[in-house]
Amino acid sequence: MSGLTHFDGKGDAHMVDVSDKAVTDRIAVAACYIKMLRETFDIIAEGRAKKGDVLAVARLAGIMGAKKTADLIPLCHPLPISKVAVDLTLDETLPGIRIEATVKTTGQTGVEMEALTAANVAALTVYDMCKAVDRGMEIGGTHVVLKDGGKSGRYEAK
Repeated sequence: MSGLTHFDGKGDAHMVDVSDKAVTDRIAVAACYIKMLRETFDIIAEGRAKKGDVLAVARLAGIMGAKKTADLIPLCHPLPISKVAVDLTLDETLPGIRIEATVKTTGQTGVEMEALTAANVAALTVYDMCKAVDRGMEIGGTHVVLKDGGKSGRYEAK
């Protein structure tokens, strides 16, 4: 299991001990998209969704998702998050919505999982709010765009 930090020498899953790590500023940005029918896109863009403002609700859900990551992912550390921003951008070429989540903390471990969770919870919320008109929506492209801080330094997706 070399290189996989969530497994001990016996191969058992465990929470990584971060107590010896330096406290540093950490940031992570994650992205994904949700593709949909043109009709669904138009309903969102024109603010005609029966459940309300799809983008505003999805943004709040993404923020809440980041804050609940340690409750959802078994080996994640609960972190003192200092910032969560979730940006949802209508993209006619999909058609759909591009989602980007930024999470910051000052701590001993990174916030990649929180950013990934925020982006995906926002996408799932769009699905939930629009499934009555489009059950075929597709969520995809989930990835870490940027991660910075800590011993491993900076990572930027190409």
